[in-house]
Amino acid sequence: MNVSLNQRSWFRSGDIGGIVYSYFGNIINFIIIAFALKGIGWPDELIYGRVLPGLAIGLMLGGFIYAWQGYRLQKKTGRQDVTALPSGVSTPTMFVYLYGIIYPLHYAGLDPNTAWMAATAACFIGGFIEMLGGFIGPFIRRVIPRVAMLGTVAGIGLVWMATVGLFEVFHDPILGLPVVLIAIIGLIGGYVFKKKIPMLLVSVVFGIVWAFVLGRVQVDTSTIGIVTPYFAVREVFEGFKYIIPFLAIIIPIEVYNFIETMDNVESAIAAGDNYNVGQTQIIDGCVTMASALFGGIIPNTVWLGHAGLKKAGTGISYSWISGILYGASAFFGVYGLMNSVMPPVVASITFLWCAMLMVVQATTDVPRRHGAALAIALVPHLADVLYTYVRDALGSTGVYLEEALTMNSSDAISQAMIEYGVAWRGIAAMRHGAILSSILWATIVVFIVDRRLNKAGIAFLVAAGLAYFGFLHSPSLVVGFNTMSFPYAVGYLICAGVCFFFHASHKTLMDVPRRYDYV
Repeated sequence: MNVSLNQRSWFRSGDIGGIVYSYFGNIINFIIIAFALKGIGWPDELIYGRVLPGLAIGLMLGGFIYAWQGYRLQKKTGRQDVTALPSGVSTPTMFVYLYGIIYPLHYAGLDPNTAWMAATAACFIGGFIEMLGGFIGPFIRRVIPRVAMLGTVAGIGLVWMATVGLFEVFHDPILGLPVVLIAIIGLIGGYVFKKKIPMLLVSVVFGIVWAFVLGRVQVDTSTIGIVTPYFAVREVFEGFKYIIPFLAIIIPIEVYNFIETMDNVESAIAAGDNYNVGQTQIIDGCVTMASALFGGIIPNTVWLGHAGLKKAGTGISYSWISGILYGASAFFGVYGLMNSVMPPVVASITFLWCAMLMVVQATTDVPRRHGAALAIALVPHLADVLYTYVRDALGSTGVYLEEALTMNSSDAISQAMIEYGVAWRGIAAMRHGAILSSILWATIVVFIVDRRLNKAGIAFLVAAGLAYFGFLHSPSLVVGFNTMSFPYAVGYLICAGVCFFFHASHKTLMDVPRRYDYV
């Protein structure tokens, strides 16, 4: 049924909240990205002249296309209450790309410009994988248990986001504690000011004002001016040669990304807006690839929050208005100004909030019996963060761990730490391919809990293959019998044999309860 669109369809009061949620939520992500890149020496010309404008172009295109998608749905259904899908920089993926790809590229000795080219290539490949999600997503979702994906993201949130967020708060308690308290009161406690003013916005504005009062920030207008978009096709293709070792990170996190898009679109469908899941995943991938071609380094995704926006009366126009704001802010160099007035502790509240949601979702949106899978999914990420902090601490004193590291900790540096009492055995092996290890081990535990040892055996075979080719337990892709990861491939093959043996013989050799409560 077709109806003429009335004036109310073009803009609603609820669209204001949608703009705040979408635009300012992404601004905070931009500030996090700028803060992280400055920390490894990337120059302002690269950050504000190429990276953030490239990201903004992707978000602008996404805002326009999702508004178009919403208008099509509105016209198809004849309903006036359609809400456009919220989209933006994928926050979990952002942290993985920053700390799992870009930081290692820096520590491997690449200069900022070369590391940026590699990061754009990683983003482009990520977008391509997202696009494929429109075709292979349902199959992946059937194969990998939900807790394996949520547990992996929860591990990233816990060890990187929550810790960094709280560390920053306690670094400057007079500024940080009130800001994080206001955010928790609103975002977790559910308190809201009259007129539905979002508490995240309140905490951000309060943090900026309070930082000015305390003299923590100074306005920097040096980036204001006309910024010409940079077309980075050549750089993207040059960057491909640097990211082959990082495919073990890019592929699983993008699988998570397109599955999360599926979940978020399904949430929108449940709220009454029947969007096409596959079409939306393809849109995600295309705008991510477009972002990379203009210098962007972090993939886009459909965000959580559609149901909340719909309940608040948000329509469609907020999406294209936010798109215009992204483009204008990039074109006039506004992001550098925003970064100068936003103290790091204000950005850290988003770290903490997102991390808490990730951990809570992983514990509540899966069956209770799969809790052990969640627990084991966290461990590889703990190894990742411990390894990174130790390596960087030693590097600050002129001791470069990776120049001497052996996977079995037999090198002199590792032996010295072990003798001193540092829990170091196996850390390096588990750290390499942490995301894949997290997904695989959580999947294996789920299969064991669900009495499917034959599938656990298949998962071990997959792990053996990945280890043999260096995707697991190796700092680079390798093949052969004398590589660091070969013993792990053998171990996984033995485990696969054990699983297949028990599956074939359990009826004659064992008493297996139908259900077993291990807690």
